[in-house]
Amino acid sequence: MQLTLMNINAKEDIGLEMHPDVDQFIRIEEGEGLVMMGDRKDRLWFQEKVPADYVILIPAGTWHNLINIGCTPLKLYSIYAPPEHLHGTVHKTKEDAEMHHMQRGPK
Repeated sequence: MQLTLMNINAKEDIGLEMHPDVDQFIRIEEGEGLVMMGDRKDRLWFQEKVPADYVILIPAGTWHNLINIGCTPLKLYSIYAPPEHLHGTVHKTKEDAEMHHMQRGPK
């Protein structure tokens, strides 16, 4: 299991992604977002506004994105099982995280 902390600026997002072998739990601590999920990246049939204290459960193999639709940073934590990132990983920006995933390649 792994815990990640995220801060998403206003009008930014996590980025559309799918983890084939990783279940994910997300809890919104502050802010307001829009979560989208579906079985294909071009068919995100579930869309819901998510306020602070909201929990999102994302099963392995589900395409998903979380967009900050508020005017303040969206603060959240996520728990993955099994771990998605190496111990001690820190990405200061979304771009850093995307570059890391491109360099790492598929699991």
